[in-house]
Amino acid sequence: MITPKENIPDSEHALITKAQSLAGFTLGEIAAQAGIEVPTNLLRDKGWPGLLLEHTLGATAGSKPEPDFPELGIELKTIPINRQGKPLETTFVSVAPFTGLVGVNWQNSHVKNKLKRVLWVPIVAEREMPVPDRIVGMPFLWSPSPEEEALLANDWQELIDMIVLGEVENISGKHGQVMQLRPKAANSKAKTDAFDKHGRRFKTLPRGFYLKIPFTHGLIKKYLRVG
Repeated sequence: MITPKENIPDSEHALITKAQSLAGFTLGEIAAQAGIEVPTNLLRDKGWPGLLLEHTLGATAGSKPEPDFPELGIELKTIPINRQGKPLETTFVSVAPFTGLVGVNWQNSHVKNKLKRVLWVPIVAEREMPVPDRIVGMPFLWSPSPEEEALLANDWQELIDMIVLGEVENISGKHGQVMQLRPKAANSKAKTDAFDKHGRRFKTLPRGFYLKIPFTHGLIKKYLRVG
């Protein structure tokens, strides 16, 4: 999905106005307007709703490690919710680094960069709803409050410390108050390099940072007053 130059928003106001104009439309209606085919299911196209909205809203970053709207410093996050406004899954933020961690801190981390300004687009996407019938909710812009950023930074530091100490295999979804680390791979054959506690290199599953459901649910309740 290539974004035409005329579709690229030139301001935060233009982006949120365009995003909010999609509220109430189905993914099928938005895709038809863009001339894009809708997959019958998302088993192999899990990221398709996000790609559709990136295209529609004029995101340009693609797979680069920068916000989806680099000129505006804004990341786009679609979030599937039920009809009561509760998120149906955790939200991916970025791939976790297992090597090259010298000099990395919260302030220069990919996680902080991705979350400093986010356009959240809720999508009513209960499991039994066909993909074309899933409905875009009211988008909202968010930046972490000092309290929220402190929680994110603490979780990031705890998880990074475990990686540095060679404890990556011992990290579970229970670690982290608002953000967790868990496998991020298309299949179990995908492996990446990491180090054990003795400093020896070994192969393990790639992992990503994910926002936990209670955290994103709190954002939806705060900004949309639902759920």
